[in-house]
Amino acid sequence: MTSTPFDVDAFLARPLVARVATNGPTVRPVWYLWEDHTFWILTGPWTKLFVRVRADPRLALIVDECDLATGVVRQVIARGRGELLPFDVPRGRRKLARYLGADENRWDGRFRRYLYDDPASRGTTWLRVSAESMIVEDFSYSV
Repeated sequence: MTSTPFDVDAFLARPLVARVATNGPTVRPVWYLWEDHTFWILTGPWTKLFVRVRADPRLALIVDECDLATGVVRQVIARGRGELLPFDVPRGRRKLARYLGADENRWDGRFRRYLYDDPASRGTTWLRVSAESMIVEDFSYSV
């Protein structure tokens, strides 16, 4: 990646919500994990996202923030192809802990199930998105 107006890895490491757009078009908010310049999104056959990506893997994803109190306005837009891969628990734990905290006992039971139920029987899957293109913008202003 070329020079960017802010630290993209640090920005994407925060527990922000991404919005994923698929052919249809449809847009949905998702929690994600950013590792090794790749987005990881938990999905499965119970979701429209899984069905749409299986039919057409092209997608776009945006992660942004807008803080009116500080004037910080930043965005990362990624475009690429999604790939459905088997779920692995260690990555799942890292993803969920960034949004829910490290203490799994405090998590709602539906999130713990992803880690303790058999992913194959549930159909739990990773959607891996390696960006073919990425636009990084800083529209911040002084308050």
